Amino acid sequence: MLIISRKSGESFFINDSIEIFVLDVGSDRVKIGIEAPKNIKIMRKELKETQKINKESLESANKADYENLENVMRNK
Repeated sequence: MLIISRKSGESFFINDSIEIFVLDVGSDRVKIGIEAPKNIKIMRKELKETQKINKESLESANKADYENLENVMRNK
């Protein structure tokens, strides 16, 4: 992990196309701005984790539905 110290109003780059701005530093929060090309997907970590859980639930449900359908077809 790279650790960079910046003050409010300063920024840094990731590659040549993504600039991260430190907008404000409070007692328990840091407000940042991200300037990136539109094709770069930016997502908060908690949303990414929720997305993963939802995908796993859907895959599990689809598997269970498929197994139930197989059982119904076998018992005909």
